[in-house]
Amino acid sequence: MAGPALLVAALRDPGCTSHWSLREWDLAIRQARASRLLGRLCVLIEGGADIAAVPAAPLAHLRGASIVAEEQRFAVQQEVERIQAALQGLGLPVILLKGAAYACADLPPARGRLFSDIDILVDRAALPDVEAALMLAGWASAHHDAYDQRYYRTWMHEIPPLQHLARGTVVDVHHAITPSTCRWMADSERMRAEALSLPGRPAVRVLAPADMILHSATHLFLEGESDGILRDLVDLDVLLRHFGQEAGFWTRLPERAEQVGLGRALYYALRHASRLLGTPVPAEAAAQTRRWAGGALRERLMDALYSRALQPRHPTAEDATTPLARWLLYVRGHWMRMPAHLLAVHLARKALKRVQPQEEAGTEAERDSPR
Repeated sequence: MAGPALLVAALRDPGCTSHWSLREWDLAIRQARASRLLGRLCVLIEGGADIAAVPAAPLAHLRGASIVAEEQRFAVQQEVERIQAALQGLGLPVILLKGAAYACADLPPARGRLFSDIDILVDRAALPDVEAALMLAGWASAHHDAYDQRYYRTWMHEIPPLQHLARGTVVDVHHAITPSTCRWMADSERMRAEALSLPGRPAVRVLAPADMILHSATHLFLEGESDGILRDLVDLDVLLRHFGQEAGFWTRLPERAEQVGLGRALYYALRHASRLLGTPVPAEAAAQTRRWAGGALRERLMDALYSRALQPRHPTAEDATTPLARWLLYVRGHWMRMPAHLLAVHLARKALKRVQPQEEAGTEAERDSPR
């Protein structure tokens, strides 16, 4: 088996790890850690392979990652309770998105998953009150640059991230699923209206199953950031396997994509999850999404880009064209979200900000160096 395929092979078939050498284990663990999937790999092996066959050294890494993931899941649940307490006086529902939703709804993707920030969705009209309540509870904006503030508040579907001053936790407050200028315009109000309350917690909700899939797919195939997209694809794979067991789900999913305007996101999600991870997608559901493919040329191009970008983010899983593929997807993500004139200014500013710290560091080094 080729080295770059080790982690992906284990994600597709955890049983293949029973024949791995220590060298293969070492490589797979490096790939999994770089992809933030080491805890998930442990869960998969426990559920679909003989965990007793794993050698002691790699088993220690797997178990350690699983423990960290479980601690993070508990921490996310606690933080959601604090967010709920901060907002309870507003009398509005808070919809959890992505990892926080998986953790609090006890969905399979939460097991072995690492968490970063907490994403919530609220009514846009309530944004000022939500932000003020969170600030009173100790969260503050992590972006002080005037351009960043304007960029988020004018063009994006969320306000700048809020970080707690004591705990360091980050909350992303969304008011829509996609930005107002996005070429994929999601019907956020329709998705918000059909969110489901958590048992015993009517003020805390999660998106309905089909909408949860569509939001995850939109985040993965629209954002353009490549750091965690294999992890996001694994989330989609687990959600599809879980919800796919419900009667009528596979009929409902394409219909819902049509209703909320996220057909192309669903097409990419089903295509790449089944191609890379072997996600069991019914032929009829796959055929129904073909109308959103966008033509044979686009399909081939996107296949070429994502077949590279979705590999583990590790040197052993990259070829010479992988950096270019990831850069093109990064530019495409911004192109999908912003008009051309805004995109040019935005990317130029980001490039300048990358250069300036290096120049300042170089000037400081010259000042302190002996002449």
